[in-house]
Amino acid sequence: MVNIIVSGAAGRMGSRIIALSRDIRDLRLCGALESSNHPALGKDIGEVIGLGKIGVNLSGGVKDIHEKADALIDFSSTSATIECLKDLSAKPLPAVIGTTGFSKDEAGHISLYARKVPCVLAPNMSVGVNLLLKVLADVARVTGDDYDVEIIEAHHRMKKDAPSGTAMKMAQVVASALGRNLDETAVFARHGLIGERTQKEIGIQTIRAGDIVGEHTVIFGTQGERIEITHKASSRDTFAKGALRAALWVSRQTPGLYDMQDVLGLK
Repeated sequence: MVNIIVSGAAGRMGSRIIALSRDIRDLRLCGALESSNHPALGKDIGEVIGLGKIGVNLSGGVKDIHEKADALIDFSSTSATIECLKDLSAKPLPAVIGTTGFSKDEAGHISLYARKVPCVLAPNMSVGVNLLLKVLADVARVTGDDYDVEIIEAHHRMKKDAPSGTAMKMAQVVASALGRNLDETAVFARHGLIGERTQKEIGIQTIRAGDIVGEHTVIFGTQGERIEITHKASSRDTFAKGALRAALWVSRQTPGLYDMQDVLGLK
């Protein structure tokens, strides 16, 4: 049995992770974490998210609930994630981190944390997206510099970071396969008289509207044809299931920084 704490428990992703965890025999929720000023602190998290009482109260600090836990699943905010990892420094827990938008310094802190315990850091935990990432590298290597690359992502109006972590991961995979430095070739906006597209740029464009769960399209275009590879998520459950799968997996690993490609055996 793997006992898990869910950070960001009352949020859109956290609530689905908690709901779906009840259907997995080898997982048990032992803690639910939110910000220290959350209005529902102390209440049963099941009642907070509409499941009825489940016997786990919402906490404002991981130090109060980590003793019986085997793994942490985090879908909170960048600052909350780093604060949580710092609070766990004396007794680190294996972690699954789906939060996106980390700065280089924050990502470095996660890497240091992963020297002590196994940690899965992935911007997207769906099986489909991670299969797509593997395919993208192959397509990019074959098409090479003869094909322009554009990435278009769309999410709900409440998403705070842009471009999405998934879009950036796709861009990194493509750039690596093409031998390009993404910091030098990424183009995030076009406006006005911009001139011809350069051969090596990788366009990454963002759409925010309504309740779009998540859509990503990568276009490889050349004279006479284009290849479009698209992933559309219609429910957050696909991400929640991936996170739960990762929690079961990470609890059995040695210290190190992993991603969903590792979890799914795609490397």
